[in-house]
Amino acid sequence: MGPHSGRSLRRYARRMQDLAPDIVRQRLLIEGYFTTDVDEAAIESYFGGLTSALDLRAYGSPTIFAPEGLGREENQGYDAFIPLIDSGVSLYVWSQPRFLSVVVFTCKHFDADRAIEFTRDFFAMSDVASQQF
Repeated sequence: MGPHSGRSLRRYARRMQDLAPDIVRQRLLIEGYFTTDVDEAAIESYFGGLTSALDLRAYGSPTIFAPEGLGREENQGYDAFIPLIDSGVSLYVWSQPRFLSVVVFTCKHFDADRAIEFTRDFFAMSDVASQQF
């Protein structure tokens, strides 16, 4: 870390300036530990259910990667994305600690509480943390 790294980290702790207030953007991060089995079929089902629950429209099939054996063992799992007419949803799954992270990024408003509830219920999550930004 350089001599200015502490200053840079503090800068990110503040609320981010909205540089484009005329462009609608809603972003939501959801994280937590899951108890269900997660595989490619489950991820496809999650994306279908989430987009339906939030009235978002996909324009393509989900892209799902499982880099088995590549990288560190503790990072094995899935990286997935579904393109939406109004942006996209990314899902990151760590299989061994049974942890996931979802980023919903849209150019239209959606019900964040519904997204959190759907995700928590779908993956049978015990603890969930979320933040809009």
